[in-house]
Amino acid sequence: MRLLKLKVLLVLLNIISIFVFSQNTINLEDLWLKHLYRPSYIDELRSMNNDEYFTSLQEGSINMFEYKSNKKVKTIVTEKELSEIIGKKINIDEYSFNGDESLLLIATETESIYRHSTQSEYYIYELKNQKVHKLSNGDKIRLTCFAPLGNQVAYVKANNIYIEDYNSKLVKQITSDGEINKIINGLPDWVYEEEFSFAKGFEWSADAKQIAYYKFNETNVNEFVISMYKNEVYPELYKYKYPKSGEDNSVVTINIYDLESTKTIKCDIGKETDVYIPRIRWNYNNQLLIFRLNRLQNQLDILFADNKTGTSDVVYTENNKYYIDINDNIYFYKDKRGFLITSEKSGYNHLYLIKDKNNIKQLTTGEWDVIDINGVDEKNNNIYFTSTADGCVNKTLYCLNTKEGKTLKISAENGSNNPDFSSNFKYYINTYSSANTPPTFKIYETKPNKVICTIEDNKQLVDKIKTSNFSNKEFFDIKLPNYVLLKGWIIKPKDFDPQKKYPVLIHTYGGPGVQRVLNERANYDYVWHQMLAQQGYIVVVADNRGTPGRGEEFKKCTYLNLGKYDVEDQIAVANYLKTLPYIDANRIGIQGWSYGGYMSLMCLSRAPETYKMAISVAPVSDWRFYDNIYTERFMRRPIDNEKGYKESSVLEYLKDIKGKLLLVHGSADDNVHLQNSIEVISKLVNSNIQFDMFIYPDKNHGIYGGVTRYHLYKKMTDFIKNNL
Repeated sequence: MRLLKLKVLLVLLNIISIFVFSQNTINLEDLWLKHLYRPSYIDELRSMNNDEYFTSLQEGSINMFEYKSNKKVKTIVTEKELSEIIGKKINIDEYSFNGDESLLLIATETESIYRHSTQSEYYIYELKNQKVHKLSNGDKIRLTCFAPLGNQVAYVKANNIYIEDYNSKLVKQITSDGEINKIINGLPDWVYEEEFSFAKGFEWSADAKQIAYYKFNETNVNEFVISMYKNEVYPELYKYKYPKSGEDNSVVTINIYDLESTKTIKCDIGKETDVYIPRIRWNYNNQLLIFRLNRLQNQLDILFADNKTGTSDVVYTENNKYYIDINDNIYFYKDKRGFLITSEKSGYNHLYLIKDKNNIKQLTTGEWDVIDINGVDEKNNNIYFTSTADGCVNKTLYCLNTKEGKTLKISAENGSNNPDFSSNFKYYINTYSSANTPPTFKIYETKPNKVICTIEDNKQLVDKIKTSNFSNKEFFDIKLPNYVLLKGWIIKPKDFDPQKKYPVLIHTYGGPGVQRVLNERANYDYVWHQMLAQQGYIVVVADNRGTPGRGEEFKKCTYLNLGKYDVEDQIAVANYLKTLPYIDANRIGIQGWSYGGYMSLMCLSRAPETYKMAISVAPVSDWRFYDNIYTERFMRRPIDNEKGYKESSVLEYLKDIKGKLLLVHGSADDNVHLQNSIEVISKLVNSNIQFDMFIYPDKNHGIYGGVTRYHLYKKMTDFIKNNL
């Protein structure tokens, strides 16, 4: 009898252990099909004019909340109400108010075009009378926005700019020469959008009397053709202009249209046409600021153009022995103090106040970088900015008082802080996360800096993480034999035993401008890495030379030599891991996407004895095949750096591969063309090297849509389990 009870007990314990194990195991279905690890966010946050309220989009409703209590004051409009008025079901994708907040601009049926660009159907909703007006007869249009004053909106349709007046319903077309693959008005061309990170190519003046806009003439830019299969007998051919390294760019002009006179003037940006205009902005005196960057991207001129004549003066020039990064850290004071920018000319990215070309003042100093200008409280002389002053893995909020010259740390916790201030800087909503903490959203009173309440704590996700037995992400430093210090993080199995030997997957990106070792919550790859750790793998990420966060020299030392120091560092990291007693030195793999895919191929090829396997997703294989703005920024043109291009090409080293390789690409990748992987395939076949390859039909650089991501991550997971 006692033996029978013991057997029953063992069976029950076994059932319980199986149940618990199943409850505590991460799986790809929960990650990519059910999205159970997706954090909640505060969508479409807007601060209201009266400074005491903000709005956000929640479950199909635009709601107004009070800052000091987070109480919902009212619902402005719902998707259900709009659908009833319009006569068809709509979803609110985005919204914005006009200047006096009497009108609401609503985007719906939004479609992605490239990385930053979309097109949507737009409606104007009148708050007082609950009336709805459809813009552009319901056609999908782009970049619709209100003028800063009044009730006019501007938008782009078929490469031309239109202005529509809500009161009169009159539509004015201000350009007429727009033509696909020839002339673009009010939008960037493909390469500007991708590499200068903007989609809107026009700007209203502060008084709403003028619009400045880009005109791109891409007639002489070489065309690239992508086959779109779509289950058709003959594939559709998608054609667009894509300038590769060393090739011709669009000719760009900047124009100002005057609404009253209906005249257009052309701004003087200099005689040289082979230049870049990465930014335009109006100041409060109705002067147009124009950023002009030379083709090699190592000289930046800032010009002020007269809004009546188009004549311009250079107010700031910066030269760099490497290259100059462009960002959105631009702020104009409303008085005559000038404007703010950030620059790396001191060796780190710092704040500068520019009044004129003879009056330039550096406002911050130190061996750390300013990341963002988050707001300027002119009344109290405060500049709010985030920086790496608390360590290169952290993003910390600071306040600089320009009158007293004092800088105060605002953030209470190390991690990633992203503040959104109210109009009068009385309040801010901070989005905070850390390596092991999902995002939280809290309302703060700025003075004194104290928490009023928590809007979203992602408790459901926190509980899910606990029941899923996540391991902590641990930060570490690696000192390489050449005395270079790298930052990294590691995820170990929850039941880690230092007496055992574990296989390692190194995840890499490694390209200029991208930092992976950060004290912030990453999303899907982070969960995937946790799943791999549960299955007995150690996952490691290290930021090699060429990545940001540690000053200009660390970031720009790869200049003219992509694929050299960055690859050497990743190989050195793998060799360092081999020396650790708990690492199986014969089971080290590497995986990356885009530049990370390039790094994976380079590491597998150049250190064939180090890596057992590699996964390369959407890699560049030869920098001659990639766009000119990105490539020439770091490598100059092929004619200027023939040796550098040859030595940086994956195709030169593939014959030495010994480890297992999985190569993945989307057939409709508009960014890193399938051509790159085709050339890899050709080299591998000619070298009689076996490998695995998978192409995702009609998928772009992101390889997503439907169950695609689940399919991709299952394929990568299975490849790791079978080969590492």
